[in-house]
Amino acid sequence: MKLTVHVDGGSRGNPGPAAAGAVASSADGEIVAERGELIGEATNNVAEYRAVLLGAALAAELGATEIELVNDSELIAHQLGGKYKVKHPDMKPLYAEAIAALQQFDSWSISCVRREQNENADLLVNQTLDAGAL
Repeated sequence: MKLTVHVDGGSRGNPGPAAAGAVASSADGEIVAERGELIGEATNNVAEYRAVLLGAALAAELGATEIELVNDSELIAHQLGGKYKVKHPDMKPLYAEAIAALQQFDSWSISCVRREQNENADLLVNQTLDAGAL
């Protein structure tokens, strides 16, 4: 089974309070599950990687064998896709963890879209941050 998972991470301040969100959809575009997670103090890039990990975990729990990740971070998409090297020492462990999580699937891909095309995941991140601030 193939799932498309829109993921997003964000922090309020960089670093600051951060969250990750993942919204899984079936082949026909129906949202089948979503999950938001507070991740404490983090940078935007850390939050984006944590969103990839959250999305991969959600897809695995749903029984996906193929995953198409969609995010709005060109840096993360290009690092995971092999176009950019991971130079920052703090990012290398997150990159390795994300690659390991994605390799559990028969196939995976990641693409970068404009923020407006990742609206559900972005909204979930902000709702999660707002709920954590209460």
